[in-house]
Amino acid sequence: MPTPNTFTLGLIQMRCEPDVDANVDKAINAIHKAADSQAQIICLPELFRSPYFCQRQAPEVFDLAEPIPGPTSERLAEVARETTTVVVGSIFERRAAGVYHNTAVVFDADGTLLGLYRKMHIPDDPLYFEKYYFTPGDVGFRVFNTHYGRVGVLVCWDQWFPEAARLTALQGAEVILYPTAIGWHPSEKKEHGDAQHDAWETVQRGHAIANGVYLAAVNRVGHEGPAESGLQFWGSSFVSDPFGMLLGRTTYDREEVLVVPCERARLEDVRRNWPFFRDRRVDAYGEMQKRWGGM
Repeated sequence: MPTPNTFTLGLIQMRCEPDVDANVDKAINAIHKAADSQAQIICLPELFRSPYFCQRQAPEVFDLAEPIPGPTSERLAEVARETTTVVVGSIFERRAAGVYHNTAVVFDADGTLLGLYRKMHIPDDPLYFEKYYFTPGDVGFRVFNTHYGRVGVLVCWDQWFPEAARLTALQGAEVILYPTAIGWHPSEKKEHGDAQHDAWETVQRGHAIANGVYLAAVNRVGHEGPAESGLQFWGSSFVSDPFGMLLGRTTYDREEVLVVPCERARLEDVRRNWPFFRDRRVDAYGEMQKRWGGM
């Protein structure tokens, strides 16, 4: 059968409450809403099951982790099957005692678990203490051949690294999805907020251009943590086409479901006219495997 010319993305931008079961219920309801609006490939924000717990370092937080398969992944499989959509979710994975990952799961339209991607780049910044919780990923960069298209998945901090996008695109991704949890430190928002948000969106649109792929970043919204500090998540989930053009963007402060159709012909057109893959000097990039300055 010929490949359809379009696939339709659904981005779930949501607020995450202390009640983990309520968050999962909210996510499931939003997936149904996206499917009712003809979304075929639906993505949730990073670690959607709970508030962003990496603002502090506390051993009891590891109790939030769960195996895969496990309760949350089973519910995502069920809703993928019910809605005949591809569902991408982000889970705090308990792999073994003392080994935990920030993991994206990908379910096909029949509810089959196609596989998982474990976040490769793990940040350690004020209020983003992820190195305390997460072991770096060890399954490499992956693309999943779903019912509706070839989907690459990376997670949040990965979105700043051109190498991650390139290696994902080289495996044939038509779209790269980034489940995300990023926001402002409230004390910095006035002075730096606009620049921080602009850099975040710009670098990802650059990945779309450099690789000739569709790209979607799916963020959460709301303030989490102490009222005078904590993090204010900036929402602004968006879809970029293969030449960096914005096809849709949510607000910065509301829960939303964004549904965006993507044309495969656009992939072909952009890559014919901007043939970056053709002109890559693959013989000259060996130094990229070194940390710095060829040493």
